[in-house]
Amino acid sequence: MSKQTIDANVLSRMFLAGAKNLEAKKEWINELNVFPVPDGDTGTNMTLTIMSAASEVGNISQMNMEVLAKAISSGSLRGARGNSGVILSQLLRGFTRGVRMLEELDAVAIAAAMEKGVETAYKAVMKPKEGTILTVAKEAAIKAAEIAESAEDLEPFFLEIFDHAEKTLARTPDMLPVLKEAGVVDSGGQGLLEVFRGAIDGFLGKEIDYTEFAGTSAGSAVTKISPQAEADIKFGYCTEFIILLDKPLPDVELHSFKKFLNSIGDSIVLVADDEIVKVHVHTNHPGQAFERALTYGALSRMKIDNMREEHQEKLIKDAEKLAREQEEAEAAKETKPAKEVGFISVSVGSGLSAIFKDLGVDYLIEGGQTMNPSTEDMLNAIDQVNAKTIYILPNNKNIVLAANQARDLTEDKTIIVVPTKTIPQGISALISFVPEKSPEENLEAMTEAISMVQTGQITYAVRDTRLDEKEIHEGDIMGIGDHGILAVGKGRTNVAKDTVAAMDTEDAEVISIYFGEDVPEEEAQKLGEELEAAYPDCEVEVNMGGQPIYYYIISVE
Repeated sequence: MSKQTIDANVLSRMFLAGAKNLEAKKEWINELNVFPVPDGDTGTNMTLTIMSAASEVGNISQMNMEVLAKAISSGSLRGARGNSGVILSQLLRGFTRGVRMLEELDAVAIAAAMEKGVETAYKAVMKPKEGTILTVAKEAAIKAAEIAESAEDLEPFFLEIFDHAEKTLARTPDMLPVLKEAGVVDSGGQGLLEVFRGAIDGFLGKEIDYTEFAGTSAGSAVTKISPQAEADIKFGYCTEFIILLDKPLPDVELHSFKKFLNSIGDSIVLVADDEIVKVHVHTNHPGQAFERALTYGALSRMKIDNMREEHQEKLIKDAEKLAREQEEAEAAKETKPAKEVGFISVSVGSGLSAIFKDLGVDYLIEGGQTMNPSTEDMLNAIDQVNAKTIYILPNNKNIVLAANQARDLTEDKTIIVVPTKTIPQGISALISFVPEKSPEENLEAMTEAISMVQTGQITYAVRDTRLDEKEIHEGDIMGIGDHGILAVGKGRTNVAKDTVAAMDTEDAEVISIYFGEDVPEEEAQKLGEELEAAYPDCEVEVNMGGQPIYYYIISVE
């Protein structure tokens, strides 16, 4: 049956189906990461971004296009993580701006909104690169505009756009040589394609479970049990008792009793001897367990705990604790006058966080390669720092866009994002800050300081690939520099030395080593001694970083 328009209810179903399909494919998308490191996170970042919006959509009680547009835009903007997540949020933001005042959407309106989404996303990226999610979105919008006027039915309209987007994704390795060398398509583009695929399924009315999106607003302190928690607590009553046996229970009967308990619950423990059987089971029907047990003897020490109630009490206590902490933070801000300048830094690892604190950072956001902070995390941090001007140090190239987005959403403070892409760059930027200089002068000085820092990060490969003309096998140790793979080998100390050798050390003055949580201090000190011997004109510093995933973070400046 031909369908020429969609309303807010259909668009909502399409959006949630797209989110669901992306969530289902996130691990596969993670594996498309160009670098074979154990932190591929494009799928995770895009999923967390769209799920933030999906939870907002799930809370809508009176559905209309304006309310739906606001929920998608606000939820995705605040939940955006990583470059791919921020770009996705901007695509959604632009699209919803194009549809929010309409009651129904035909092909022409959808094409115009897609074009608005692409325009918004391209503006958010300082140096847009073709062969990425941006290209897939742009080509999809171009195809939509090309066929919209003649579209008499939305189903072939959507399918033709999807087909063109899929062909564009297949061409991304021809646009970005690094993709071709690694043998993958762009992971962000693949993620967007999965959103499209799910949205078409939603349009066609395919059966999709949306229950997890209902009543789970990410932005509020929820004290009721979430759908996920309900799923985790499948059987609500922790039931324990002892059977005082009338006679010893044969093995076959004990097995039958255990099979019965399995049919009504889980987490079963049976301890039996000739006189008693001790029973533990999680079930929704304690009475049925008691009745069956009574056929073997009398019951003693019966105990039933409502696990859902206990979980609810914990949630309430957690919410009360959060409220107290927020009240205390607000009170502290009110009693102290605002500072002129404050600092927010992203960090991971106890040693690195201690270094940033010593350098004057007011608020640390835990995150990095394995978990990029969201725009919401940035906004919360900004709210906690009582300063008129706040510098944010993302310390990761995949966090800069989220920091920029938080800056653009902040109205009552001046936010300056220093484009630090590594931890050592963040440390160098802080050291170069001079209180007497203006914000503009400090940003210029900090930016110049980070340009003098080279960073190498030592980790391991999670798959076979070829990259930067180097053969890499699963389990190899890699040294990753600012612009690619610097070294590959078998021992982390040897690869660390090869990584430094691949950097420009001719005019270098300092080599800093930050060793991770899996590296013994003795090993790191020995590496420092060997680098001192190899580079006698450089001062070598060894610091405990405590970071996961990366055995060493090494800077040369």
